[in-house]
Amino acid sequence: MLFRDKNTKFKRVLTFIIILTLFAFSKDFVLQIPQGFPTPYIPEDNQLTTSRVELGRKLFFDKIMSRDSSVSCASCHVPAFAFTDRLTKGKGIRNQEVGRNTPTLTNVVYQDKFLWDGVNPSLVAQVMIPIHETNEFDFHIILLAERMKKDSTYMKLCKEAYNSDPNPYAITHSIASFERTLLSGNSPYDQFHFQGDKSALNSSEKRGMDLFLNKLHCTECHSGFNFTNNSLTNNGLYQNYPDSGRIRLTYLETDRAVFKVPTLRNIAVTYPYMHDGSIKTLEDVVSHYMSGGENHENKSEIIKPFELTKQEISDLIHFLESLTDSTFINTNYEK
Repeated sequence: MLFRDKNTKFKRVLTFIIILTLFAFSKDFVLQIPQGFPTPYIPEDNQLTTSRVELGRKLFFDKIMSRDSSVSCASCHVPAFAFTDRLTKGKGIRNQEVGRNTPTLTNVVYQDKFLWDGVNPSLVAQVMIPIHETNEFDFHIILLAERMKKDSTYMKLCKEAYNSDPNPYAITHSIASFERTLLSGNSPYDQFHFQGDKSALNSSEKRGMDLFLNKLHCTECHSGFNFTNNSLTNNGLYQNYPDSGRIRLTYLETDRAVFKVPTLRNIAVTYPYMHDGSIKTLEDVVSHYMSGGENHENKSEIIKPFELTKQEISDLIHFLESLTDSTFINTNYEK
């Protein structure tokens, strides 16, 4: 009986040690979801763990990603600019210009389609695009994996994250894991609306919020906690578009010059605007929509001319500026 008790106690201690060991190796990552935000979908085959996020973070900021080790993901997605670059169009290896404006990665975990025309349905698959694009990293993911195998830190991180040597799966899934942690939900608007701090917005910002939410048609597209309905549309930017937009995927004329509706979060720091970076300021964006835009066969019926006073324009812009999350843009992500 005494032996049996000791044996049972030993088994319990051994089980406890095994559990602690497994926990130490997995280190599940706790995603800090902002107040008022829904729980995002995380794929079952790539649940967030500390090792996966850390591997993705290291790769995101490492110029090893490009053929000549001159640029990284962070070269275009600069944290201080809400993960944009403030260029009309992004620039990659050999200072080559890419075809479109760099989109923000703010709350990218809530997106279900990627690139400005939404032709890529997966955040994991999206990682492949800049690696292989000639004007971006001009590299190949297989060659990148071979390069990583020469680095003991990457070998260790990949083993911890995916129990493998560096390979395309580990590269794409880890970067996607890091990008899913880029949550922004602590702007003055959030403090006012979700956190209950009624002093977080001043009178001008409140008037602008009323214009945005109630008197204009802004929320027809820029709705919800993330200020986008994640749709694709034509906003009358041009009568004749140099960029054909989503039609390159669907071959449908109704998708010609159709692009994603971006989030407005951190919009004050992500200029210039539109898919081609052609509008430089928020004032000019408001003017575009007030004009009703250019005539195009696919222009959304929502886009119609309207008038605002100078004070209303100022109030509206002040509200848009209140969507800036200073915590998000001032965090040191490269650590």
